[in-house]
This record gives sequence, structure tokens and C-alpha cells, in this order.
Amino acid sequence: MQVQKASPSIGAEIYGIDVTKDLSSEMMSQLLHLLHEHQVLFFRDQTLSPEELLHFAQMWGTPVSYPFIKALEGFPQITPIIKHESEKHNFGGIWHSDTTYQEIPPMGSLLYALEVPDIGGDTMFANQYLAYETLSPGMKSFLMGLQAQNISGKDTVQKTRSDIFKHAAVGLKGDELTAIHPVVRTHPYTKRKSLYVNTAHTTHFIGMTEEESRPILKFLFDHQTKEEFTCRFRWQKGSLAIWDNRCTMHYPLNDYHGSKRHMLRVTFEGEKPV
Repeated sequence: MQVQKASPSIGAEIYGIDVTKDLSSEMMSQLLHLLHEHQVLFFRDQTLSPEELLHFAQMWGTPVSYPFIKALEGFPQITPIIKHESEKHNFGGIWHSDTTYQEIPPMGSLLYALEVPDIGGDTMFANQYLAYETLSPGMKSFLMGLQAQNISGKDTVQKTRSDIFKHAAVGLKGDELTAIHPVVRTHPYTKRKSLYVNTAHTTHFIGMTEEESRPILKFLFDHQTKEEFTCRFRWQKGSLAIWDNRCTMHYPLNDYHGSKRHMLRVTFEGEKPV
């Protein structure tokens, strides 16, 4: 196994592994350590059936279903993420951490590329440990102990779902789920603190109005996606990424109009943020 950092701040590409094979407990322990160290891991040139994808996913955790989009037929834990050539909006095309509107948001997610544009459609990732650690002592003190409301139906994210909902929505409406989480959360394994708000789902601080919260949240949203906290991954057919949802955000770029992008996603059961 070879490891190459994707950027100085986040991400690593892993070479020399065929994820369709049964990986030893020692190998999985090494990969989990690398995930905790780099927050997102990338694998290339993988050829996976849905069964093999699910088997690999189960080595990382317990897969859970996504509430708003139809699952792959026969595989309720696998969600197809497809943008067709005629569509304008890409699903999740905004900086976010996955489903923070759930009481128990996922530990992480896995994304596998079946079909990608010749150019464009990259995904950016941002290190939220660094986002927190580079705040001033005064801001850290202010945020510590604060909680914020997260909703599934915030206008900024609803727009990104508009095209995929036309052909893949399930009965649940996008504005139905809400959850309250700490603004700064502690990772259960690394024990590092990370910033845990995002522009897609966070609306306001508990005990404050949206108007009072807005300027502080805007500062945090701008701060947490600074270039020095990020990496950018260029997808190829057969590429696979797995990220830790507890300390990262991601942003799939919508710069490939007229081309199709077909991905399969699996998310993993997490724990209540603290």
C-alpha cells in the first residue's frame, strides 16, 4: 500500500489496494488510522459491482439509507446520485456536511464513480479541525457550548435537489427534518475539536434569533472553506472516496453542464455529536 497526500491540509490517495478483495483486519486498521489522520481517502481504478461496493462499505461501518432519494433497486443502503445531461442543478452542490439535520448524523460517506464528465465535476473537501483550530481564542470561547439548529429544507440546499427530485424523490419532503447540534464537536476517536456548522443546513444558534446569528454564521461559513483548509479531487471512472463526516465538509462542483455524472453513495451510521 502506498499513500500520497492530496494536499497539505486534507486528503490522501491510496494506491496498491483492490477493494473488491477481503481486506485483513490489520489492513482495515491501517486504513481507519489513515482516515482519522487525513479525513478523506481516495482510491482509483476500482471495478465494483453493487454487491462488492456494499461489502467494502460494511468494512467501515453500518450502512444507512438516505431519506430523500430512491435507493438502488435491491440495495436500500446504496443511493444513486445522477445528474443528467439536460439538468442544471447538481445534487448537494453547496458546501455541506452530510445530513446534519438528523439527530444521529452519519459517521461518514463513501462515493463511487460509475460515469463522469471528461472534464469537470470535481469534489472539494475542507478540514474542519483546522477551521476550528485557526479561530481566535475569543471566538473559540464564544462558540464553546453553543448549539445550532440544522434543517433539511434550507433554501440554499433545496435548489440543489430540484432536478434529482423530479425523477428520484421519495415520499419524505425535503423540509421535514431538524436537529440541534453543538457548534463545536469533539471527534470520538481523535478527540480533536472541529467546527460543526454548514451553510447548507445551519440556520441559527439556539438562544439567538436568525438575525442575530446571521453575521457570525456568515463569518464561520466563509472561514471554514478557506483554500488552505481544502483539497480538490478529480474523479475518473472507477474512483472511490470515503470521508469522515464528523470533521470535514465537501462541495461537488457544478461545472459540467451537458455531460452526465453517475455516482453511487453509501453513508455510515454515526453517533450523536458532542
